[in-house]
Amino acid sequence: MQLQLQNIPRVKTISKNEFITQYFKPQKPVVIENFISHWPAYKKWNLEYIKTIAGDKEVPLYDDRPVDFKDGFNQPHAKMKMRDYIDLLKREPTKFRIFLWNVLKEVPQLQKDYSFPDFGLKLMKGLPMLFFGGTNSHTFMHYDIDLANIFHFHFEGKKQCVLFNQKQNKYLYKIPHSLIVREDIDFSNPDFKKWPALQYAKGYVTELNHGEVLYMPEGYWHYMKYLSPGFSMSLRAIARRPKHLAKAIYNIAIMRFIDYTMRRLKGQQWIDWKNAKAITNTNKAL
Repeated sequence: MQLQLQNIPRVKTISKNEFITQYFKPQKPVVIENFISHWPAYKKWNLEYIKTIAGDKEVPLYDDRPVDFKDGFNQPHAKMKMRDYIDLLKREPTKFRIFLWNVLKEVPQLQKDYSFPDFGLKLMKGLPMLFFGGTNSHTFMHYDIDLANIFHFHFEGKKQCVLFNQKQNKYLYKIPHSLIVREDIDFSNPDFKKWPALQYAKGYVTELNHGEVLYMPEGYWHYMKYLSPGFSMSLRAIARRPKHLAKAIYNIAIMRFIDYTMRRLKGQQWIDWKNAKAITNTNKAL
């Protein structure tokens, strides 16, 4: 048995009006294959170039260990010089990833290599983020706290992306007061005996290649697995649907505070309760 995943539609390029009408308004994902071939980054950006231009930078690294109550919000598991990290990526598989690495702040020179595309949405120009990973490293299935519209530009290598919309929450073993699902679910090879609700979830899948752009609509869950070493850049536009905007405000202003407070008060007991609740909530939905 496999997840119910349909291939994400692909287009070579797209006009602003076509994007708004066919994908943004119906909130459907799409891969645009040839949209940034005019960017200097299209020819220049690879791991060796990043090593040359940012090798001295110390970067935060994350792996796939389960959430611990002692961990702060987005607290890294390790740190390393960028050149050493890229050498590691090329040398052997590693679970260490970089995520939410701000290009503008860390390496301003990289701004010259790309421009902000006009998709008909106002992009947040202060938040271009880079993500790096090695062979078989992956993110947990999650959605972003602000439920933004995300444009994910991939460079070097190949990356698998699995997406679900918010309507699938009841099947995904979502952790309450959180943005993730059960961390012990392997979305590359899910155990349907252990996680039976997953067989009812309907989602999307694609493999991103160098220079391709994935549009992820507001609040879409995403699981990213690096099939070979590479990196991506995300640009985002604020959620436009009132329901999603309200949820984003709640997540940032209230949910995050509740979770932080309960971690301090209850410790690992709070994490364990949330993990158990994810199963009981999903079983109720079934």
